Amino acid sequence: MRVAFDVDDTLIVPSVATGLDIDTPNYDTIAIYKWFQAQGNYMIIWSGSGMDWATRWGEKLGLQPDEIRPKKKSEDVDIAFDDCEVDLAKVNIRVKRLNNNISRKEWNERSK
Repeated sequence: MRVAFDVDDTLIVPSVATGLDIDTPNYDTIAIYKWFQAQGNYMIIWSGSGMDWATRWGEKLGLQPDEIRPKKKSEDVDIAFDDCEVDLAKVNIRVKRLNNNISRKEWNERSK
């Protein structure tokens, strides 16, 4: 199977959600990623923030995906993990988002 994971609020918890100065790994979701990978699935990391962002976090987290790609609806992806309600794959799984009422956009505006 082809399994895709989003970065923000899925593989990592943004600093705006934790109140810390840095984004932190979401260890629960990373464990799921590693389980799918151990089963021999084709692993994809993607992000709405771009391929450079997805590549950087894949490397930081040591995940070694088979592919980095832009986040978009893909007929060849069997399962997609994301923090939002999405229609990106054949099966879409929404992960729990920490502090769902805070968005990066709001945080950035408040920080100015």
